[in-house]
Amino acid sequence: MPSDYRRGQARNDDWPPRAAPSGPGGPGRPPTGPPPQRPGGSPYKGRRKPRWGRIALIVGAVVAIGGLIAGISLYGYADGLDKDLKRTNAFDDITDGRPAKEVEGAMNILLVGSDSRDPDTDDGKGSSWRADTLILMHIPEDHKAAQLISIPRDLWVQVPSGNNAACDSGQRAKINASFAFGGIPRAVRTVECMTDVHIDNVMAVDFGGFKEVTDALGGVDLPVDYSITSIHKPFRKFKKGTMHMDGAQALDWIRQRKQFPRGDFDRMRHQQEFLKALMDKAASSGTVTDPGKLNDFLKAVTAAVTVDDKFSLTDMAVQFRNVRSDNLTFITSPNKGSDTIAGQSVVVSDKEKALALYQAVAADKMTEWMTANEPKKSSSSAGG
Repeated sequence: MPSDYRRGQARNDDWPPRAAPSGPGGPGRPPTGPPPQRPGGSPYKGRRKPRWGRIALIVGAVVAIGGLIAGISLYGYADGLDKDLKRTNAFDDITDGRPAKEVEGAMNILLVGSDSRDPDTDDGKGSSWRADTLILMHIPEDHKAAQLISIPRDLWVQVPSGNNAACDSGQRAKINASFAFGGIPRAVRTVECMTDVHIDNVMAVDFGGFKEVTDALGGVDLPVDYSITSIHKPFRKFKKGTMHMDGAQALDWIRQRKQFPRGDFDRMRHQQEFLKALMDKAASSGTVTDPGKLNDFLKAVTAAVTVDDKFSLTDMAVQFRNVRSDNLTFITSPNKGSDTIAGQSVVVSDKEKALALYQAVAADKMTEWMTANEPKKSSSSAGG
C-alpha cells in the first residue's frame, strides 16, 4: 500500500517495519516492506459529524500529528481574535529558491505542535525546543476539504545550512532538529526542500495551552488503548477503555510515550485523537450556540497558538467555512519505518512514494492521489 491515510479520523496503525538509510536530498530511499495490516474495517469511513452553521473549526492532528485553526464569520469578533494571536516571522530570510506556488487558491499550512510545559523538556538548555508534531495541511482550491500529512519528527532529512541556503547544503539530521538549528524559519525551509511544496502560512500550537481549551469545553472523552500509570507526577492511572478527561488529565495522557510499544508513533496518534475530540466536543456540546462558552473556547485557542505575520483569522473564516470534520483526511508521510543512523534511531522516508504524494499536493491533485492509493480490499486480508 503506497501510503496510510484515513478520512475523518486519525490512523491507529502508523508503525511500519524497519528500513535502511536514505540517500542525500529530498525524501530518503529505504528498502521496501509492507506495513502491518490494519485490524478490520475500511479506513475511509467515519461517522457524520454535526454541521457547524456559522462557525468553522479546522483541526490538524499528527501525529504527526497533529494543530488547530479557529475562525468565525462575524468579522468584528474575528478581528479581535486576530489581534490577540501571537505572531512570529516564520519566513525570516527565506527568499531565493522557494518552490513556486502552482495553484492559486489552494493553500498549504505548516502546523507545528510543541509542548512548552512537557516535563520531559529541558528548558535549561539552549536551543532545546523541538517540535513534537509536524503536519503539512493542504487545502484544495475549492476550500471544501483538507488533507493533513503528518511528518514524523524523527524523519531523517537534509537540513539546509541556513534559512536561505541551498537545499543540498547543511547536514542530514532528524527533521525536528531543524528548529534547534534555526527556529521555525529553518523548519519551513527544511520542509519546503523535502517536499518541494510552497508553504503559505505557519501555525505553531502549544499543546500545554490546550489544558485551558479542554477545560473550556468541560473535558473530552478519549480512547485509552493500554492501562498505564503516568511517568509524570502525580502519576495518574489510565484504565483501558474510554475515559472522560479534564485538561490536566488529557495533556498528561498525550505526553506518554515510553510505556507504549510504538513509542512516539503512539503518542502522535493520541495527539491526533485528542485534537479531533476537541473538535467533536465543540461541535456537539452547544459551544457554538452559547456566546459565553464560545468566547471562552476561542480565547483559549488563540492563547495556545502562534501564527506567521501574514496569517488572517478573518480570511480563514471565509475560506474554510465549508470544511467539516468528515472531509478532513489524515495521511502519514510515506516511510519505511525505523533504522539506526549515526547512532540515532530515525525514521527513513520512502523516496518514490513521498515524491508522488508531494507532487500531488503541489499540483492540487490530492483527490486523484487518494483514489489511486486507496487500499484494495480482499477476502484474504479481512479481519487483519
